[in-house]
Amino acid sequence: MNKSIAAACCMLFFVVQLTAQDQYELNTGWFCSPIAATKQAGTEISKPSFAVNGWLPATVPGTVLTTMLNNKQVPDPFYGMNNQYIPDIYQTGRDYYTYWFVNNFKEKISSANEQVWLNFRGVNYGCDVFVNGHKVNKKTHKGMYLRQTYNITAYLSKDGNNRLAVIVYPPDVVGNPNGGQGGDGEIARNATNQYTAGWDWIQPIRDRNTGIWDKVTIEKTISVNLKNSNVVTLVPGVRLPGASQQPAIIKVSSEIENPGSTLLAGTLQYTLDGTTIKKDIILQPKATAEFQLPDYTLKNPKLWWPNGYGDQPLYKIQVQFISKSKALLDKEDISFGIREIQTGWNAHTGSRETIVNGQKIFIKGGNWIVSDAMMRFTKERYDAEIHFHRDMNLNLIRIWGGSLTERPEFYEACDKYGMLVFQDFWFSGDCNGRWLDPMKKEDQWTRRQYPDDHGLVLESIADQIKMIRSHPSLAFYCGGNEITPPEDIFTALKDSILPKLDRTRYFYDYSNSDSMSANTLGGNGDGPYGVQNINTFWGFKTFPFNSEVGSVGVGDYESLERFLPKENMVAPQFPGKPDSVWDYHKYIGYDQFIAPYGAVKDVRDFGLKAQLVNYDQYRGLIEGFSAHMWDWYTGVIIWKTQNPWTALRGQMYDYYLDPNACLYGLKTAGEQVHVMYNPVTGMVMIENNGFKIVRDLMLEIKTYDMDGKGNLLTQVFAEAQPTSVKNYIPIKETIDGLRKDKGMFLSLRLLDISKKIVSDNFYWLPNNEEKYTGLQQIKTAAATIEAKQQGADKIAVTISNPANGPVSFFNRISLVNSATKKRILPVFYSDNYVSVLPGETKTITLEYTPNAANAKPQVSLQGWNTAEQLVYIK
Repeated sequence: MNKSIAAACCMLFFVVQLTAQDQYELNTGWFCSPIAATKQAGTEISKPSFAVNGWLPATVPGTVLTTMLNNKQVPDPFYGMNNQYIPDIYQTGRDYYTYWFVNNFKEKISSANEQVWLNFRGVNYGCDVFVNGHKVNKKTHKGMYLRQTYNITAYLSKDGNNRLAVIVYPPDVVGNPNGGQGGDGEIARNATNQYTAGWDWIQPIRDRNTGIWDKVTIEKTISVNLKNSNVVTLVPGVRLPGASQQPAIIKVSSEIENPGSTLLAGTLQYTLDGTTIKKDIILQPKATAEFQLPDYTLKNPKLWWPNGYGDQPLYKIQVQFISKSKALLDKEDISFGIREIQTGWNAHTGSRETIVNGQKIFIKGGNWIVSDAMMRFTKERYDAEIHFHRDMNLNLIRIWGGSLTERPEFYEACDKYGMLVFQDFWFSGDCNGRWLDPMKKEDQWTRRQYPDDHGLVLESIADQIKMIRSHPSLAFYCGGNEITPPEDIFTALKDSILPKLDRTRYFYDYSNSDSMSANTLGGNGDGPYGVQNINTFWGFKTFPFNSEVGSVGVGDYESLERFLPKENMVAPQFPGKPDSVWDYHKYIGYDQFIAPYGAVKDVRDFGLKAQLVNYDQYRGLIEGFSAHMWDWYTGVIIWKTQNPWTALRGQMYDYYLDPNACLYGLKTAGEQVHVMYNPVTGMVMIENNGFKIVRDLMLEIKTYDMDGKGNLLTQVFAEAQPTSVKNYIPIKETIDGLRKDKGMFLSLRLLDISKKIVSDNFYWLPNNEEKYTGLQQIKTAAATIEAKQQGADKIAVTISNPANGPVSFFNRISLVNSATKKRILPVFYSDNYVSVLPGETKTITLEYTPNAANAKPQVSLQGWNTAEQLVYIK
């Protein structure tokens, strides 16, 4: 018994020892210097005795430009025209942005079997690594996406004081930012992101994102290195959310590296649902091998569903490698969701459809570039951005091919909020030769073979697949944006890499290929882009699974003043050329679509009227596609839902995480059960995205004039069939008559049997000349607001509009700092840009993170015809 206790204590010692110093991030204490000011070799710079007096504090993870900005060496490139005053690497030469980075860290070996590993999750573009006077990498690392791991055990100092030095080189070919998509295209000769040479939504990033842009970690293990663990889940049959489930199959595998010179035996294992699944293995010396654990059948699993279709429960396991003496040598924690994603070809629409857990999912997606164009990524920002996408009632995000493989923190947020991910690899038709382009330096034949190093690309793709493949949100891989990779890369990816590393995701050859859409429109494609007549979304048939269709997205006055100088806060006029700063920030004109609301008075008035267009555009887009689901369409992906720079186009929230009306138009249109008005046919329609029939819905149709006088057209019980849309009541003739002179309001509601509102959709319709003359003449509503605290991070705001007055129209609620009156960001609103009918109230819930800077916030209301108000929170 004493021996057993001693053995257990011995094992506990190993477990505690390993856990206590398992892995940590080197994200503070960095210094840097340009190579022009540092002539010494890395073997000298990496010695702890080498003085770094005068070196700049460095931002790691981060880019050279981020460090320069944080040290006030350059102005904020996201503000005004500042970016044009920062030297571009194409003019300066690569050495200007080639930098040394150093970090002192404490670590020493306390037992003979300990191994210490240095991990880089992303360096752009090349680097050499030194520790304590020793060069760690045998040859210069290349490639933005390729992770690096080095065993530095032999280089650690005995006293535990160590110096890491890294020289980071910019991309081999930086490209000419000549105004083309990706500049002259040469940026694509590297395995790096292409937008840094400029695109139609961003100006060039002057250092091309040179730097240690992702995490650097120190990891400590015993004898082995466990890595790239993977979880695959199989969910056979057709399932329903919330139901008791038939079993699911769990498959787990891991790679194990044995850096030692002797044979190593042990057990690979994990525990799930009280059961330990294990496998005894033998690992050869100086070898790395992947091992597959026995399949496990999990009874009554909690299934993961896309947003809007069910919940997103996540399981956690710890994969462990246990020695023969029962010591824990290394471990990896994995979070995963249980689901199975498949695709099928819909012969009726002529497009691919998405199937999750046996159920068809109508795709409502958004295109994503990158969280921040200067690579300033945080877990908190990722969470906020994906939270916004969840609030838009979207269910998929496509990662555009000119950027990167998104980070694990991005995927963690998508796992949490139920966003499927369509991951492009790093190719784009613009740079990689699909089209004849006079802005490009080289011809199409040459550009078709970009990047230069195909072997590096294949190695990077395999590595990135291993990094993200366990996430339940990852649904699809895609060869590239509007083009496949070069043939040898494409063939290896399709026939070798994916079959070996991940057989569970469908692979689209490119983003708008025939494998996505192939129909009578003449094949595949995307668009349209820009502001559309609302009827276009309902009546014009576009590609049946459209990977890019989009519109505008300018924020309001408060958003614009964050990055436009005061002298440039000038409202664009149509027709006419916009202000130079607006033009520099890639403004897309709202053109004739604001004019129906009246002549623009100033930039504040423009911002408000732009929100009316924003809301209507994106509500109309999703409603128009949803009205034809499974008939014309299997999905749509909006171009685009976010901006990683202060651009004046295509965004549901601005760079500073301030939502605009686009977000709430999408939120309304994307409800699981939704009532809507088809302006082309004049039909009121009911859509059900869920898998169950919804009965006893009271459909209520009301109209209001500009004085607030209401008229109940009809109310009738209805039902909504699963994953379908149905015409219910034609009202076009009535509506056209009522809106003839001044326009009108149309209120559509669905109520359940307990009279709770299920769907609430409020339209403002123009007169028969397509002008909103009534809105220009509407009287002021006497609405008031009240705000009450509901827990530490929630506020309930109630808008009350008295009877016998007009509709309180298009109200924006904001949480503001009581001292500065500036908006607190980010804040998540249950709804916004809301209208309140006469005699009714509407309550909006605000969710935010309180801190010392916003300890006593206030709530503001700004509306079309409601007096501006500012109240404290009760």
